[in-house]
Amino acid sequence: MSGIAGWVDGQRDLSREGNTVRAMAGAMACRGPDGEGLWTSSRAILAHRHRRLGEPAGGAEPYVLEADGAVRAVAVCAGDVYNAAELRADLTAHGHRFTSAGAAEVLARGYLEWGGAGLASRLTGIYGLAVWDPGTDELLLIRDRLGAKPLFYAPLAEGALFASERKAILAHPLIQARVGADGLREVLSYAGTPGHAVFQGMAEVRPGHLVRVRHGRVTEERYWRLEADGHQDDLDTTVRTITELLDHAVREQLRADVPLCVMLSGGLDSSGLTALAARALRERGAEPLRTFTVTFGAEEDFQADEVWGTPDAPFVRTMVESVGARHTDIVLNAADLLDPVIKINSLRAKDVPSPLGNMNTSLYALCRAIAEHVPLALLGDAADGIFGGGMWMSMPPLLEARTFPWLAMAHWGGGRHGMGTDLLDPGLLATLDVPGYAAGRYREALAEVPSLPGDTPEEKRMREVWHLGVTNWLHTLLPHGESISQAAGLAFRLPYCDHRLVSYVYGAPWAMKSFDGREKSLLRAALRGLLPDSILERRKTPYPTPQDDVYARALCGELMDIVNDTSSPVAPLIDTDAVKRFAAEPGELISGPRAWVSRTHAEMVLQLNSWLDLYRVRVDL
Repeated sequence: MSGIAGWVDGQRDLSREGNTVRAMAGAMACRGPDGEGLWTSSRAILAHRHRRLGEPAGGAEPYVLEADGAVRAVAVCAGDVYNAAELRADLTAHGHRFTSAGAAEVLARGYLEWGGAGLASRLTGIYGLAVWDPGTDELLLIRDRLGAKPLFYAPLAEGALFASERKAILAHPLIQARVGADGLREVLSYAGTPGHAVFQGMAEVRPGHLVRVRHGRVTEERYWRLEADGHQDDLDTTVRTITELLDHAVREQLRADVPLCVMLSGGLDSSGLTALAARALRERGAEPLRTFTVTFGAEEDFQADEVWGTPDAPFVRTMVESVGARHTDIVLNAADLLDPVIKINSLRAKDVPSPLGNMNTSLYALCRAIAEHVPLALLGDAADGIFGGGMWMSMPPLLEARTFPWLAMAHWGGGRHGMGTDLLDPGLLATLDVPGYAAGRYREALAEVPSLPGDTPEEKRMREVWHLGVTNWLHTLLPHGESISQAAGLAFRLPYCDHRLVSYVYGAPWAMKSFDGREKSLLRAALRGLLPDSILERRKTPYPTPQDDVYARALCGELMDIVNDTSSPVAPLIDTDAVKRFAAEPGELISGPRAWVSRTHAEMVLQLNSWLDLYRVRVDL
């Protein structure tokens, strides 16, 4: 666990601004409760917050690389570079002599040896990193290929600020929490636009990109992208290769000097990680794998509907017994999700509101509970995007919709304007034109999709949908989960985000990806023989939510509190009559596809209200 922050400026003398950047880093203290490092010069300040997770001694950051009495490079990194040992050996063969055991020295020396783009192309892992070159007065920012680790920056007249979280940049005296029309559109559209940071004057390093800042000039460069290069392997070879790539990713990410676990739901994705991790640990002679599951209420109280078809519990038991895991159930209830401390902490972790508020609060509560046992977890997130497991993959009308499939699913579930917008003021919605904004972002996303000559219309369309799932959809998922887990004291690793696995799966043709007529055909085939049949054949079920009316009625009560308080920050942005009608029907929030969509409207109003208040956001329309 770690976080980075910094300030570079070619005009202002920063020698006395250490406390300014220290305050930026302090805004992310949850990421690094065990210590802070700070390097200061007249033109640059770099800060690092860290939590000890069994890293080797001598890996303090920022790492300052000196030669011939001069500073050559300064490096900081948030995240994990999985191939640091291999890169260290390569650099040693090139004549470098290491003085520490940390990854930051690998990054600093790699930068000098290969340059920014050369370093970026060689890295494997999940990371957001910065390198300052005093010789050229250039700041280099690099973000991992899938965007698992966030990295933000704010350009200045002669430099820039950067940090792992928006709140750290907002802690700088020159930055205000201002949001314009486009920022609201991004929040309300749920378009997942790579690079968009919501706040004015702020941007995010896009996944698979690096950013250079020199004397106020910002340039961006892509170092990785998905390619349609023609898949040559037959089905059997493809399935075998996916098994091998996933097994390699799991083994690589099991390298840790601290206890770790798998977050297990009993579904295909997490069960696959559990089976592979348990096998690898057995072969090492290590302690049995630990697994954790979140549940709401008793298993016998579960009510199946069109979205949640089966409870997790019986499948979790089957998986735990199959691999001999040491298992713990984390039982949550509506009171946990309504706890104001958990709600505010989960919002503060993300820095922006979300229509999936209850999922964020439950994830925070789950991560906090797991962190009491282990500091590190393997997570199955991203498998839906990478293997085509989104619910829309089995719904032709959603696949054919000329918008993001998850937004089409919200319309299918009854949302008139999309995810989380139906209770907002009609005048505001007309001004923002959220559907028009989403349509524009959708066209931009499609322009990024590689194609092959001779693609059939079906192949072309499915390649587009797949690309959206690995880019925009993952951008709505990965950074938010990462931020919440870090705030709760739990570090994540994501084997399905291994870029070699992602590239290989993306290149396979649609006929192969759907060969058995179900979602995630290739992953299911790759895990056959490792998982019990009941789990292989289980119908996809989303993350669990409360099914009783306690949470629904509480949401409606909170909505009415806002309506009855004209000083509420969100009051000018909502349709008061619509909120009153909505709050009078809490039953619509309990179960089924319409309930899921309805909850997004209630959650967005409540999240907006808290966000505007907590961050003192100035909205400029």
